[in-house]
Amino acid sequence: MIQVQGLVKTFGPQVALRGVDLDVGSGEFVTLLGPNGAGKTTLLRVLATLSPPTAGSVRVDGHDVTHAGTEIRRCIGFISHESLLYPQLSVQDNLRFYGRLYDVPDLAARVDEVLTQVGLAQHCAERVQTLSRGMIQRLAIARAILHRPRVMLLDEPYTGLDQRAAIALSAILHDLATGGRAVLLTTHNLERGLADGQRVVVLHRGQVVHQARRDEIDGKSFTTLYQTLTGM
Repeated sequence: MIQVQGLVKTFGPQVALRGVDLDVGSGEFVTLLGPNGAGKTTLLRVLATLSPPTAGSVRVDGHDVTHAGTEIRRCIGFISHESLLYPQLSVQDNLRFYGRLYDVPDLAARVDEVLTQVGLAQHCAERVQTLSRGMIQRLAIARAILHRPRVMLLDEPYTGLDQRAAIALSAILHDLATGGRAVLLTTHNLERGLADGQRVVVLHRGQVVHQARRDEIDGKSFTTLYQTLTGM
């Protein structure tokens, strides 16, 4: 579902990504670990067609990001540092608005379905500006899955959440992967990354420096390896 080969991304003289190779299959949950500034957000923005690659090949669901932006945006759900929600509108009205943008069929029923899935059905009439950080993040997930995307891109989705909200969000994300979606999640939180991903990829200074399946990883030794690789 995601195929990245030799991806380079530069901003003037600054090199953000240096020949990144990465594949994520259908139904696979991959965690992209790395310290702040490693290039994680830049990689997701390229995959989401928000930033063009400088060099290399990037395909999402079979589409080249440089030529098929509209097709790719219809097949991805993207959670960024911004919720992309309208605070003055209700929970339900936000989803109705995005549903119309994506021509979601049987929209009223689909809105009810995703609100139930993320545990917000009882809050459907509340304005977004009155919600807690955790509830806003769950609504952002609902927005991102409303059109049944085949690929989920999540950039630091746990930022600002308390423990209870983080546990709830983790359960939602794992449901997405078991539903056959490809999920790529970025985080600088080592413990969270190991808990979530079926496979863990470490990005440092714009390069993939390590990757392994979760069942191959021992927590203590991996922590030491991560610190060695990233200098953290």
